[in-house]
Amino acid sequence: MRDKSFYFKSFVSCFLVLLVSGTALGQSTKQKELEKRREALKQEMQQLQRLRESNTKKEISILTQVEDLDTQIKLRSDLIKVTNSQANLLTREINENFSKMETLREELTILKEDYGEMIRKSYKSKSGQSKIMFLLSSESFKQAYKRTQYMKQYANYRKKQGNQIKERTALLQETNKKLVKQKADKEVLIAENRKAKAELDKEKKRQATMVAEIRKKTSAYATQIKKKQQETDRIDRQIDKIIADAIATSNKKAGKSTTTNKGFALTPAEVTLAKEFSNNKGKLIWPVERGVVTRRFGKSAHPTLPGITVTNSGVDIETSQDAVARAVFGGEVTNIQDMQGSGYMVFIRHGDYLTVYTNLKSIKVKTGERVTYKQELGKVLRNAFSGKTILKFSIRKNTTKLNPSDWIINM
Repeated sequence: MRDKSFYFKSFVSCFLVLLVSGTALGQSTKQKELEKRREALKQEMQQLQRLRESNTKKEISILTQVEDLDTQIKLRSDLIKVTNSQANLLTREINENFSKMETLREELTILKEDYGEMIRKSYKSKSGQSKIMFLLSSESFKQAYKRTQYMKQYANYRKKQGNQIKERTALLQETNKKLVKQKADKEVLIAENRKAKAELDKEKKRQATMVAEIRKKTSAYATQIKKKQQETDRIDRQIDKIIADAIATSNKKAGKSTTTNKGFALTPAEVTLAKEFSNNKGKLIWPVERGVVTRRFGKSAHPTLPGITVTNSGVDIETSQDAVARAVFGGEVTNIQDMQGSGYMVFIRHGDYLTVYTNLKSIKVKTGERVTYKQELGKVLRNAFSGKTILKFSIRKNTTKLNPSDWIINM
């Protein structure tokens, strides 16, 4: 039988195994999150490829091609980063499982030795005198009772040691299987990343060639970019005015101050709606069933021309031809505008939040209508020049511009 130090060490080793198991559980959750993100990026890249293949426009400007390639490069770079994170996490899990297996092997060796020692002693005891003789040789009933209890405890201990050996053996085998799968998974990720990096290098070379071509005519292309930005700014100013007027009109009707910087004066029902909308931050559906974000919120440097920045108060989502825009949350249609060349714009109010859907070629709702989650609003307009179908989508809280990527799931 082992001394007390062995049982203390055994307790410590069990604690360490449990600690590693807890860490592994956390890493497994993280691995699932990374895999979900990786699959989303792969689907986004496939969607982008399908959109490029379905674009029937034969001649696309080199500026548009570079912007498209920049979107593709960013997606592929993100995919490589996520895949690297998965591979690194697997490396940590593999190392921890190696350590766990070593601990289990050491503990199993000690348990088997201890169990073998008990069997040997038990055998010697049986050959010297039987259990009955052991009991009959008791000097008193009390001593016989104690010997009976001792024999029971000894038998239970032997059974417990046997079960522990079985458990540790099964755990060791399970860990080994997991280790084999983790190694195989890691090899798959490494192979995928190797292929992705090769594609990324090709895309960057193509981009560099086109950028060099563009920079030969910097002035002409800079003028094109500025015109597009001016059109975007014009639409933003119109959105700002429409929202400011809506706040003033709503507050006047409610008998409140018409000062717009205070925002909408809300009824109890509107307060509830705004809270529900806010509680769904990060969980709202996309405003189209399938699409790829080609321009994100805020200021960003242009991918080709140095010193030129572009600003977006929402996101641009490229989608398939004849795609339908849909409400990301329930609310009221407060305004529909014909943007003269930029299609229709629909405003939906959710308490003191608003979602704005721009670049629609047809409308399926009307002002004052209560719409529900996922309700169709109208078809997205296809640009005759680029051949692209792009929905411009933005979110406001009163007059404050919010980043849609913070609100829409996996955007």
